[in-house]
Amino acid sequence: MNAAGKGNAYLEQVVAQQAVLEDDLKASRRQGPLAKRERALGGPAPERLTPGPVDVRVTGFWRWKNVLVPPNAFVVHTRRGRSQPLHIGLGVSFRFNPATDSFLVVPGATQTILINAYCICRELQGVLVQGYVQWIIQDFGTAYRKLDFGDAEDPMRLVNLQLREQAEAAIKDKVATMGVRDVLSDKQPIIEELTARLRGVAEGEDTSDQGLGLRIVTVQIKEAVVSSSQLWENLQKPYRSEQGQIARLAELQAQEAITQREMAADRLKETQRLGYERELAELRARNEAWQFDTEAAERLRRTQRRHDETRAVAELETETTLHTLRMERERHAEEAETGRLRIEREQELKRLELDGELGLTAARARSDHERALLEVERTRMRADIDNQQTPASLQAQLIGSLPEIMARLPKPAELRAVSINGADRTTVAGLLTEIAGAVGALRAAIDPSERS
Repeated sequence: MNAAGKGNAYLEQVVAQQAVLEDDLKASRRQGPLAKRERALGGPAPERLTPGPVDVRVTGFWRWKNVLVPPNAFVVHTRRGRSQPLHIGLGVSFRFNPATDSFLVVPGATQTILINAYCICRELQGVLVQGYVQWIIQDFGTAYRKLDFGDAEDPMRLVNLQLREQAEAAIKDKVATMGVRDVLSDKQPIIEELTARLRGVAEGEDTSDQGLGLRIVTVQIKEAVVSSSQLWENLQKPYRSEQGQIARLAELQAQEAITQREMAADRLKETQRLGYERELAELRARNEAWQFDTEAAERLRRTQRRHDETRAVAELETETTLHTLRMERERHAEEAETGRLRIEREQELKRLELDGELGLTAARARSDHERALLEVERTRMRADIDNQQTPASLQAQLIGSLPEIMARLPKPAELRAVSINGADRTTVAGLLTEIAGAVGALRAAIDPSERS
């Protein structure tokens, strides 16, 4: 299947990696739990009946021994004369008599089988299919009767070899019906076919007792490599050519875009240069025209200015004469207007003085008339009030004015008592008579002529 001449470097690399992995797995299996225990304790481990990867400890002496099985190992214990095992199961320890008993210990961990299947595909080309299968013991009661675990160094070696041969045969049968491209692009059909065949052999069909007491955990295909390097290169050429074409087209497109950009930049640069030259020419022409126009305008301005100055002098003299006459006329008019305004202001002042005197006289007359009316009205109101007063109100007014009267009277030098008899104090006349008598007594006390 190998091509002559040039070798397949990728195939050689895959095979070398597989060999290294197998060596590592074999080395790890040789260094079992017993060797690890010996290295940890620095001395030999307890007595072990049979060598192998399972660390089975045997204690006691002669016919009274005990077999201690790890919890992750299957064991079957038989005795001479018994058709059925005494003990069978996972991690079962028991008493052991070397003269009549025998036992078998098998690892219960998951086993991994590495597969390298050299196949022939539908196009009669060599293909290396690399994968792995993981399995575990499901029914040890069936497995120890149908499988060979007699290898003391590796009880699983023969079982792994048998399963590996069956797996390689299944892979080769499936690959023989597939094309090279199908094997390289889609490995799922190979996985399904291999899983179905191994489970049919290891687990049996339905619930029958035709299986081996094993259970397939997983089946995977890692690599599929064409053995012929020339065929491998030919398979890669279309994709490589397509990718090279795409890359070349991308380079051409990039180069074209760069060229177009450079041409556009050159055209833009030349256009800008021509534009700058045209603008400079236009600026020079405009500058020369402006200078010519400026000089012509200056000459015209000077000539016009001389004419204007001559005309202005004449107009100024005429305007001066007219202005003098106008000022004289305006002065006479202002003097006449001033005299007229002075006369009108004097007449207006006299009229205002007369109107003020007349208004003041009328206001005084109105004020005297209103004052007379107010006095008449006040007198009438007093009369009305006096007419409307009752004796009780008069008495109240007199009583209210007594403190003021008493305050104005001089302090008496002596005290005299005046008795008024026969006066009725409940009436106004009686009250007035009593007050008059009191006032007379006061006057007699004050005036010495009245005292004599």
